[in-house]
Order: sequence, then structure tokens, then C-alpha cells
Amino acid sequence: MGHAEPVVIEGAVPNDATKQEILNKMYLTYGQENIVDKIQVRTVTAPNGWSNAISHVITEDLKKVRQGKLSVRGMQMDLSGKMGNPNDIQSMTTKFQSLVSAPYHLTTQLSVNQAEQQMIDAALKHRIIEFESGSAVLTASGIKILDEMSVALKKVSGKKVKVIGHTDSSGDANKNLILSQRRAAAVKNYLIGKNIAAENLTTEGFGSNQPVADNITAEGRRKNRRIEFEVQ
Repeated sequence: MGHAEPVVIEGAVPNDATKQEILNKMYLTYGQENIVDKIQVRTVTAPNGWSNAISHVITEDLKKVRQGKLSVRGMQMDLSGKMGNPNDIQSMTTKFQSLVSAPYHLTTQLSVNQAEQQMIDAALKHRIIEFESGSAVLTASGIKILDEMSVALKKVSGKKVKVIGHTDSSGDANKNLILSQRRAAAVKNYLIGKNIAAENLTTEGFGSNQPVADNITAEGRRKNRRIEFEVQ
């Protein structure tokens, strides 16, 4: 459900085993540190195959949903959230509906992520803001992209934007976490120098926890060393 937004999972289940099964599936999909567990264990009569039906819905596709929430109440499941691409909404809705079979019922409320986010994404155009290897020093090409980004960011003034740093998986995980935070901070400071209001910028770093490509190849690692901008 987007990067770095906690995913809340709530509902009541009949036993710990069921709870664990659902949580494990969520951890696998999103990473344990991103899950907020609000599942209660209490005497509910869960229909046969209940946890199976739920874990069936937890797929990689859920990652396309931001600020998402999946609530389960008995046979009723509700999925809500925002999507970056309006064209995805119909296909995702159909896909999720197809994963749920009677007696279960799923309602989805997916809305398009706001225009501001699309504007920022369009300015970044999937390019990678690069840093000198192992450091938080921007390269010339990274600076050039940020100069263009600052123009787009001025257009969304008044909205808070989170600058999120990511690294590849080489080296020590803790050092990568710190490096990703320092890189996000370096981008924030550069943008402040471009007259973007400091109070509208927040930063977060995820180290190598959220790869978008395979870390085995140099090209994959390059894609994973990235900065993302998320309109709040």
C-alpha cells in the first residue's frame, strides 16, 4: 500500500493460528515493520476456510494501493485506498472481486491518488536521483533532476511532501538505513535551497527494505538506490 505507509489490518479472528496466518502473509507482502496489527482474537464463529479466503485477497497487487485499509467483519471485507493510475482502478476492482467467492463479500473503494502526486511523478519520470557511491552527495545528474523537481514542487505548494530515500542491498542493513535517511535529508536541504518551504518537506529512509528491482544485477541495484516523493 505504497511506500512506507503503515498497512493497518484489523478484524476479529477465532484463534491465534488464524491471526498468525494472516499476519505472516501480510509480513511477506509488505515487510513486518510496515504492518500495524489490530487483529483481535475472540470467540467469533468464522465460516470454514475463513483465513484462507482472507489470505487469498492479500496479493502483491495490494501494493499498488496507497493509504490502504483492508477491514474484515465476518463475511464482509472492505478494501479502501488510493491508486496512482486511474486506469488501474477498474482492473484492480475486478481482480479483487474475483478473489472473493460466496459467501464472502468484498466492497472496494479505490480512488485516484490526487492530481498533485501525478504531477510530481510526471516530473520525476521514473528517473533515478543519483548520489556518489556510498554517500549522501548528489551527483550532477541528480542535481539536474532536482532542479526540475523543484519547479513541480512549487506548483503543489501548501501540500506536504515526504522525501523518501531507498538504497540497494549491498553492505550493512543498518548503515543502509542511515544512508537512506541522510540521502533523503540531502534532497530536502537542496530543495529548501531552491525556496521550497522547509515545513512542507518531511523525510524518511527505508534502507534496502523496499526494493523495486532485483539486487543481483548492477542495473537492479541502480534502480533501488532511489528517492521518492509522496504527496501527503
